[in-house]
Amino acid sequence: MLSVSLGPLVMSVQRGLLVLAVLVALMVAMFLARQRRVPVADAVISVLGWGVLGARLVFVVRYWSDYAAAPWSIVDIRDGGFDPLGGVLAAVLYAGWVGWRRAALRRPLAIALGTGVGVWLLSTVAFLSLENTARELPAVPLATLSGGDTSLAARHDGRPMVVNLWATWCPPCRREMPVLEVAQQARPDVQFVFVNQREPLWTVQQFLMQQSLQLTNVVLDTQGELSAHVGSFALPTTLFYDAGGKLVDSHLGEVSHATLRHALQRLAPSESSEKE
Repeated sequence: MLSVSLGPLVMSVQRGLLVLAVLVALMVAMFLARQRRVPVADAVISVLGWGVLGARLVFVVRYWSDYAAAPWSIVDIRDGGFDPLGGVLAAVLYAGWVGWRRAALRRPLAIALGTGVGVWLLSTVAFLSLENTARELPAVPLATLSGGDTSLAARHDGRPMVVNLWATWCPPCRREMPVLEVAQQARPDVQFVFVNQREPLWTVQQFLMQQSLQLTNVVLDTQGELSAHVGSFALPTTLFYDAGGKLVDSHLGEVSHATLRHALQRLAPSESSEKE
């Protein structure tokens, strides 16, 4: 399962586990605040805020060439561009500063943050162990634009594979298509497959022609079986499989040039990225 649905809200499982950990940390902080009469919850919120800010800033600096072309995209955090190490460092430094300034907050703040981190680690390990058996390239039947039968497993040629689940009616899908088109042309060492969800052939062909998209490996999943198989409840969803056909990463929502480049560098480092 890649995503969870909470009414109208859909988020990736990893993000959901992080939200759970944050809520637990805040609950512990509020409990300790009542017991010790210190503003622990406020301190936890500030630490989390600095962590998010640090993670975003470090990621933007790392991929500045991509963000410089569209500076407004720096504040558009929907692309999921965060650097975990940068976030942790910023959070730890701010928490240390708070503890140094206010001795009464040191222990309760450490307990609240430690509990949140523990919940996140345990839930993540549990999720990964449960999902370990469902990370192979699926053999779900798909159709080519010429009417032939195929599947992701059948199309895999030994290269790392990026699978994009999309639909023509989905605004984020439409916006990210040029980003994926550029990546497909720039990275011949990676196999890109675009799996349209629940739409007829003529709708897909008309969209590709109207948008002047030069995409290869566009296939149809008219029943939405692939989304159901991988546990994705929202579009777009992008899956990253290594050369052995194992799912190693996923992205729920629209990708930007920066977040896609980051994912590709982890999936299959190119010579240019190694020089960087």
